[in-house]
Amino acid sequence: MSRPFLMLASRTEEVVADDEFRNLPRLAGMAPGEAVRVRLDREPFPEIDLDDWSGIILCGSPFDVSAPEGLKTAVQRDVEAHLGDLYDRMLQADAAFLGICYGMGTLTLHLGGAVDGSHAEEISAPRLTLTPEGRDDPLLEGMPERFRAYVGHHEAASGLAPGATLLVGGTVAPVQMIRAGESVYATQFHPELDLAGIGVRIEEYAGRGYYPPEERSRVEAEVAAADVRPVHLILRNFVRRFRR
Repeated sequence: MSRPFLMLASRTEEVVADDEFRNLPRLAGMAPGEAVRVRLDREPFPEIDLDDWSGIILCGSPFDVSAPEGLKTAVQRDVEAHLGDLYDRMLQADAAFLGICYGMGTLTLHLGGAVDGSHAEEISAPRLTLTPEGRDDPLLEGMPERFRAYVGHHEAASGLAPGATLLVGGTVAPVQMIRAGESVYATQFHPELDLAGIGVRIEEYAGRGYYPPEERSRVEAEVAAADVRPVHLILRNFVRRFRR
């Protein structure tokens, strides 16, 4: 039996948390029980032996990594301190990791890059583009050179972090997917979302700065018109490549 994948999650809204845990493994092509979730918003950060897992996925979060330390909750500060240690070990071992949105922010800062609000994107489905390095990367095998993906974030990398390779670029947020080493990845966009999933977030995050409330109908129409199915290949490629 293969080793499971560890999902590190910190969604505080139960509806969003449950939707994430239901749909990410499904879209990734995982077998039942192949994903193990730890809720960092309410459980202690686990002791992680990298040999116990096929790979680690750090999911999106309401935490803003660029917020002043004094405005972060004790839980967020604790999570980010533990992530620093985890990143050190994962980068040294070149262990399989996929960070999504919050994972992009925390990994970028750990690599010595900067994260701020200058490249925020409301909930939408922008057109993204593979870089030459992205076209050759195994996690992007089968992806079209240009594709659409769901986004929604208050902050983003303001530039490419030292030591990172840019795999996918965008117009508003130029750093959309990176790799560090051969096995440590992060995306700004959300490969774990389909139309139903982004609909859950539109409902649950209303009034929290992810889109203008008075423009909800426009946002819903835009995301409904976007075909994001190709982006789910990234999850499936991650699982196929690192399952062990």
